[in-house]
Amino acid sequence: MLGARDLPDPKKQSFEVVEATIPDMQRAMQQRRTTSRDLVLQYLTRIALYEDRLNAAIVINKDALKEAEQLDRERAAGKLRGPLHGIPIALKDNIHTLNMPTTGGALAFADFTPSYEATITKNLRDAGAIIIAKTGMTELANWVASGMPTNYNAIQGYGMNPYDPRRDPREAYADGRPVLATGGSSSGIGTAANFWAANVGTETSGSILSPTNQNMLAGIKPTVGRISRYGVIPITADQDTAGPMARTVTDAAVLLGALEGAQPDPHDSATSACAAPPGRDYTRFLKRDGLKGARIGIPRAFYFDRVNVPGEKEPQGGLNAAQAKVMAEAIEVLKMQGAVIVDPADIPSVVAPATADNFLAWGTCAGLDNAKGKDAECSVVLKYGMKRDFNAWLKSLGDAAPVKSLTELRQWNVVHQKGGAIKYGQAQLDISDEMDVRLDAERYRADRAKDIRLAATEGIDAAMQRHRLDAILFPGPFGASIAAKAGYPTVMVPFGLIDTAPIQPGFAGKPAPFGISFTGMACSEPKLLEIAFAFEQTTKRRMPPTAVP
Repeated sequence: MLGARDLPDPKKQSFEVVEATIPDMQRAMQQRRTTSRDLVLQYLTRIALYEDRLNAAIVINKDALKEAEQLDRERAAGKLRGPLHGIPIALKDNIHTLNMPTTGGALAFADFTPSYEATITKNLRDAGAIIIAKTGMTELANWVASGMPTNYNAIQGYGMNPYDPRRDPREAYADGRPVLATGGSSSGIGTAANFWAANVGTETSGSILSPTNQNMLAGIKPTVGRISRYGVIPITADQDTAGPMARTVTDAAVLLGALEGAQPDPHDSATSACAAPPGRDYTRFLKRDGLKGARIGIPRAFYFDRVNVPGEKEPQGGLNAAQAKVMAEAIEVLKMQGAVIVDPADIPSVVAPATADNFLAWGTCAGLDNAKGKDAECSVVLKYGMKRDFNAWLKSLGDAAPVKSLTELRQWNVVHQKGGAIKYGQAQLDISDEMDVRLDAERYRADRAKDIRLAATEGIDAAMQRHRLDAILFPGPFGASIAAKAGYPTVMVPFGLIDTAPIQPGFAGKPAPFGISFTGMACSEPKLLEIAFAFEQTTKRRMPPTAVP
C-alpha cells in the first residue's frame, strides 16, 4: 500500500510519464517540474493499476523510491551520474542484480540472488538509472521446451500483450496463454504499457526484435560483443547479446550508450569487437535527414515473396496481404525521404540452388526431432553452446548455485514437475545436455563456420557489398535469424497495425503491431540508427495500447 507521503506530488502532476521520452523526463527534472521520486511513483501507480492484467514483471524493486530520492539529492547538489540519471529502467530477469533475485523464470532459481552483478547492471547504475523491476521472460530465454508460448515461465506464468490482453479462448490453446502473442524471450510489455521508461532485453535469435515488434516499440539488437554478457544467464556466447527496448529510437540510443562499457570488459573477451563512439553517445547519429542518399536493399526472396527452398516440396516464406501492404507503404516513405532503394537485393545464400549453400536449408537444431543421431542437417551451435556456457555460468555462482550443472537442473525439474516445473517439457535442455563439450567440439566448430558462411560471408555481407548498401530492410523481425547467426546489428522501428484473422466465431482478433527493421554488418549501429531515426521522425506511427490508458 502507498501511504500519503508516497503519492505523486499533485503540484508536479503537469508532467505525466505516459509516453514521455527519456529527454522529456530529463528536461522536466532539470526544470524542476518533476523529480525522479515522482517518476517512480507514477510508474509504480501504473504497475499497481495494470500489472495483474498484464503480468509484465517478475519482481519490483522495493527500494526504488529510496534510490530515486538519493538521485534527487545528487541532482540538487549538482552531481549528475550520466544520461539516465533518475530514470526508471527495467531489466530482463536473466540479468544479474544484487538487490533483486535473478531467476531466468526457472523454478529452480526462484528467489535466487547471485553474488555478483552483471556488468551492464553496473553500467546502468553508473549512468544514473534506477532498476525499477525485473521483467517477465520466456523461461531461460526460450531454451527449455519446444512449443512453449513466448513470455511464459514457471515462476510468473503468462505475460499478456497490452494491445490485446485477452487469453486465447480456443480449446487447443486454452492453457492461459495470450490470444495476441507478446513475442519473446524478452518482454516489451511493461515498456509498451508505460510501467517504466525503457527496458533491457537479451537476444540469441529474435528475442529482442520479436517482442519489440509485437509491442510496437523501438529496439536495438546490437552487434554481438558490443555489450558485455558477463552476469547474464546464457544460451550461447556465439549469439547472445543484451540490448535496449524503448518507445522511441532516441530512448533506445540513449540506453545503448549507457549499456556499452567505456573499455572492453575483462570478463567478456568479445567486447573488443566494436569501438564505442565518443562519450558512448549514440544520439549524435540521430539525424532527421538520415535517409537522404542512404542505400537500402529489399531482400524480396523469402522475406517478402515466397521462394523455393532445396529439399522442400512447397515454396516457403513471404508476407500475407496485410503485411505486404505495410511494407509497400514503408518503402514509399523511404523513397520520398531520399533513400536509394535497391529492389530486389536478394541475399545470395537465401536463393542458392544447392542445399549445402542455402541458408534456409540449414536450420538450428531444436527439439527431440534434432536429438543426437537426427541432427546432421542442422546447426548444433545453440544446443552445444547451452551445455558449454550454462555450465560455466553455474560454476561462476560458486557454492550458492541452486543446481551445479545442466544435468542437475533437468533432474530438479523432473522431481518438481507437479509443483509447476517444465509444463511444456524440457526437450531443449535434454538435447543440450546430451552434447559432450569435448568430444563434440569439432562438430560444433564446423557448424559454427557454416553458420558464419551462410549468414554473413555468403549472406548479409555478400548482399550489402554487391549492392553497396547501408542497410537491408526486413519486415518486422523476419531477418532476426540470419542477423543472429552472423552476430550483426538490427534496429527496429514501430510502424503499422495490421488486422488479424477472427480467432473463432464471436471472438474477433484485434489489430497487431507490425514494425520494420534495418540490418547491417558488424558495428554498423551508428548508420542504422541514423536511418531508423529519420524514418521514425517522418512517420511517428507508434500508438500506445488503449487497454492501459
